[in-house]
Amino acid sequence: MAYRENYNYWLENDYFDKETKDELRAISDESEIEDRFYKDLTFGTAGLRGKIGAGTNRMNKYTVSLASQGLAATIAKRGQEAMDRGVAIAYDVRHFSDEFAEVSARVLAANGIKAYLFDGIRPAPMLSYAVRYLNTMAGIVVTASHNPRDYNGYKVYWEEGSQILDDIAEEVLEEIDKIEDFNKIKIMDLDKGIKEGFIEYIDRQVDEKYNEELLNLKISNDIDKDIKIVYSPLNGTGNIPVRRILKDRGFHNIVVVPEQEKPDPDFTTIGYPNPEDEKAFEYSIALGKKEDADILLATDPDCDRVAAMVKEDDGEYKFINGNQMGALLVNYILSRRDEKNNIPDDGVIVKSIVTGNLSKAIAAKYNVETIETLTGFKYICEEANRYDKTGENTFIFGYEESIGYVYGTYVRDKDAVITSMLIAEMAAYYKKRGKSLLDILEEIYEEYGYYKEELISIVLEGLDGSERIGRIMVDFREEAIEEIEDMKLEKTVDYLLDDTGLPKTNALIYFLDDGSWYALRPSGTEPKIKLYIYSKDKNEEKSEKKIKDIKETVLKRIKSID
Repeated sequence: MAYRENYNYWLENDYFDKETKDELRAISDESEIEDRFYKDLTFGTAGLRGKIGAGTNRMNKYTVSLASQGLAATIAKRGQEAMDRGVAIAYDVRHFSDEFAEVSARVLAANGIKAYLFDGIRPAPMLSYAVRYLNTMAGIVVTASHNPRDYNGYKVYWEEGSQILDDIAEEVLEEIDKIEDFNKIKIMDLDKGIKEGFIEYIDRQVDEKYNEELLNLKISNDIDKDIKIVYSPLNGTGNIPVRRILKDRGFHNIVVVPEQEKPDPDFTTIGYPNPEDEKAFEYSIALGKKEDADILLATDPDCDRVAAMVKEDDGEYKFINGNQMGALLVNYILSRRDEKNNIPDDGVIVKSIVTGNLSKAIAAKYNVETIETLTGFKYICEEANRYDKTGENTFIFGYEESIGYVYGTYVRDKDAVITSMLIAEMAAYYKKRGKSLLDILEEIYEEYGYYKEELISIVLEGLDGSERIGRIMVDFREEAIEEIEDMKLEKTVDYLLDDTGLPKTNALIYFLDDGSWYALRPSGTEPKIKLYIYSKDKNEEKSEKKIKDIKETVLKRIKSID
């Protein structure tokens, strides 16, 4: 149906409640109506993610119930055992997250599928852990991660504890497409679901076991536990689990940013709750200076990503980006484990194709292979899942430049709780030796070369923005930039058209003859196109100039494409 037909259908159908219809009738901007109804909110390998509101292209209880019905049908096809194993469900602090989680459980229950529901907000990685611990068939996390406050999302996990891949996503989508009318969706009353045993709240034992697993992953006890840390959960789910793991690990000088401690779906102090953006540290920096903190930590709303700032000699704080932190963690993990002679012979580091190569050089020093995957932890953790079956490698550490990391195999997703503990431990280890993480990063650069990087995100919203992103990718795909200053194009990899051995995805990488490279990729979860730029040189200034040259040239080309 055209968007106006969809709009009228929602207004005229008795299935939709008065509140929804009142919201739709209040819209005076025709383009807003079009944006809400010109398409269905796409169910992909990231599940659902979109702005909250009434409409087919929005996150609401109806689109969530539709997705849950599709998931229920997908599980039911696998038989009674899969239905009995059920689905674990977690949710974050965002508007309607608890309601969407409850609706999901009620739809599953009505379809005869057991639903295990957390009794309050939890980090996304704890859902991954719960899927494995409870041996469920699938999992759901209601979250929009670090998106702005007017977004929410619905991420689906499979039985290994990692997010679904294309095959399951396509199967769920096929089942969704079979649902001709919202009235076909089954839904059960919550109390009835609990009484009949189809809905069960998850026991706190899962929290205890998760925390226990994390503590077992400590690497070194030869650390300065007096290190002072300022932590901000950015009003998300990290407050209790991160503070607990740091306390149980022995860190007692932890100061939490009071304005960002409690759950706040409006993210009043920050607006865009993404610790990848230095602006997220405004309150942390002020408190850090007051408390003379050594490091600042911040986790995103669903606590699967974490970023850090480190105190410089002059008392100011310097941000450590995702590539740098990944290199620091790989260096710390492998160097400490090498001292203990417990790096597995078949150990691997796994990173995404748009993540920098400094960690790859570090891993090579310790004879550890680096595996590259498509962007997204569903692909990174797919490697760990595969090794469980084949035994061919041992997964040590996985990460991507967008501040997502996981150590070990207890969960199959990025985890800011364990990473917060590791960063604190790493900083405390080097502090005991009179060094900061910035000192260690400089030592790494001196040994391996100055690997520099910059990420530029170009936001292009709505139908027009989506179409322009498509034109940009087509333009670059059809004609590459052959030369940037003294750097010449050496190789292009098109992950949509070339045979790379990886699943097809809309990404382009251009390798230059000096070791520098850049990549273009539309975001899978936000209305933006991302430009990743990487350089390498023995001289820091030269490496930084290469970044500048590539940036100017590529952005000029992008701006010329209407």
